Amino acid sequence: MEKAKAENTGRRKRWNWVVAGALIAIFVAVAVSSRTSPNLSLFGLTRTPCLCAKYSGIVEDCCCDYETVDRLNEELLHPSLQELVKTAFFRYFKAKLWCDCPFWPDDGMCRLRDCSVCECPDSEFPESFKMPHSQEDPICQEGKPQAAVDRTIDSKSFRGWTEADNPWTYDDETDNSEMTYVNLQLNPERYTGYTGPSARRIWDAIYSENCPKYPSEELCHEEKILYKLISGLHSSISIHIAADYLLDEAINSWGQNLSLMYDRVLSYPDRVRNLYFTFLFVLRAVTKAADYLEYAEYDTGNPNEDLKTQSLMRQLLFNPKLQAACPVPFDEAKLWKGQRGPELKQQIQKQFRNISALMDCVGCEKCRLWGKLQVLGLGTALKILFSVDGQEHSAQNLQLQRNEVIALMNLLNRLSESVRFVHEMGPSVERIMEGQISSLSAPNNIWQRILSFIVKTKVSS
Repeated sequence: MEKAKAENTGRRKRWNWVVAGALIAIFVAVAVSSRTSPNLSLFGLTRTPCLCAKYSGIVEDCCCDYETVDRLNEELLHPSLQELVKTAFFRYFKAKLWCDCPFWPDDGMCRLRDCSVCECPDSEFPESFKMPHSQEDPICQEGKPQAAVDRTIDSKSFRGWTEADNPWTYDDETDNSEMTYVNLQLNPERYTGYTGPSARRIWDAIYSENCPKYPSEELCHEEKILYKLISGLHSSISIHIAADYLLDEAINSWGQNLSLMYDRVLSYPDRVRNLYFTFLFVLRAVTKAADYLEYAEYDTGNPNEDLKTQSLMRQLLFNPKLQAACPVPFDEAKLWKGQRGPELKQQIQKQFRNISALMDCVGCEKCRLWGKLQVLGLGTALKILFSVDGQEHSAQNLQLQRNEVIALMNLLNRLSESVRFVHEMGPSVERIMEGQISSLSAPNNIWQRILSFIVKTKVSS
């Protein structure tokens, strides 16, 4: 009896050593593999670059695939647009920068100090640029110092284009008396501290009142297009905020907020897809208006600079790589069909005008600036593609004003930057964030499995 008991004890000890040795071997093997293969997790979870699997094939409702878009953007569009928006013609934008919300009264969000714009000396402005009430204090500036707009300007820029109002947007672009010019290079789109109920109220109004939730079986194709355009623009704005974020206000440290980018955009594949869709939609408008944009006057009073601007526009508009790989990024001819076509266009045009008007309700001056610019750019794309029913635009019947072209090309550049960031940084951000999420839960699970395995082993022995 004693002899049998001793033998059982010996077998259990030997088996425990075997189990322990096996577990150690497994951990060592996985740890080594995780170093050589970043797609293998220590706890048995694979982490593949999600963008490769999620975003391939034709972009929904468009005529180009993701791979082609990324390649063209990297090789052609992004470098050309980066250079173009820095020229004298495209770096100045005209906008109303005070708060006059047509939908709800002032909610007293002007309580934070350092939110007003620093007045520039009169000598920096040409006479025609001066606002009639330039001495009045801004009444609706919300946010931190980084939310204020720098109004420094070059007195030699801009000599008049013929102005025509945009039927898709709310602001009267012909009313120069209520406009001021802003140097976009001095006011980059980035984090401003504008958060909370006031900011959420804007987006809530955009989506709930003017842009029904997609997908919905009750929405027609055109209504889904409007939602995707706004969603894509929203994604781009969120990416720029996260890519240039105030990480530490005490030492004025700026950098990338990867957690914010993941939470707002990258963890939602539909938002990334809508970003690509909006990029191709705006690109289609630019290529459709190529004849008009080629011969437009990019006159700022500097002949060399103006020739450079016109040359950059032609290189962008008529690049053979773009024409061969993606000649028609989006096919607008498929829309507004059937008896409801004209009525539906008026309805969506009204909704987009309301979205444009909501930009006057934004409580942060820089956010309002970039909101107005990008909504005008999107409204200009809609104007180019849809203002003439069933007919192709030509350089003769298409009329764009200077501010529309500036907004259009700057919007395309913003979208190009966002697409590039998602393509280059998206997989890494997803691996980092999903790795952090899995690390919070996986260790407990693995040790529970190990303990359970050892217990079962002892019981069976």
